[in-house]
Amino acid sequence: MLRRLYDWTMALARTRHAERSLAGISFVESSFFPIPPDVLLIPMVLAERQKWVRYAVISTVASVAGALLGYLIGAVLFESIGHPILAFYGYMDKFEEFQLAFNQWGLLIVLVFGGLTPLPYKVITIASGVTGLLLPVFIVSSLIARGTRFFLVAWLLHYFGEPIRTFIEKHLSLLFTLFMALLIGGFIAIRYLF
Repeated sequence: MLRRLYDWTMALARTRHAERSLAGISFVESSFFPIPPDVLLIPMVLAERQKWVRYAVISTVASVAGALLGYLIGAVLFESIGHPILAFYGYMDKFEEFQLAFNQWGLLIVLVFGGLTPLPYKVITIASGVTGLLLPVFIVSSLIARGTRFFLVAWLLHYFGEPIRTFIEKHLSLLFTLFMALLIGGFIAIRYLF
């Protein structure tokens, strides 16, 4: 089944809908969706390595646009939408502590945790809205954090190309397990660290 999913994403990466799909996943992941855009970014870059910059830009811009939706959820719709999302990720019990930390370190939290860790970015975007992090600061730090992440992933895939693809295909089960461990670990970390 895992191999079929991999083959499906590789096939999708070569279709005319690939860029829209990448933008859509990047957008929704920043505000409520649990699966990161890397699941499509990676096969897209591997399928067409010369487009790595284009795919990184699409991921970054769509992710920051989605982050604005997350910010809006936190700032305006927290009780009706934001609270249930954070409760789903098991984060509400420590949210007050996180808000205090966020008020002091919001810029650094968005920069570091928003792009360079497996912590769920949607929690960061919603918290930014709830705590009233200045919107220009939020946008610039999100662009830097998410851009760094997506450009680094895309560049590594572009640079290493076929050997990395062979490695991924050879170790697909292990890499999927590590990916899921990081994803779940991010949710656990956000719950217990803050």
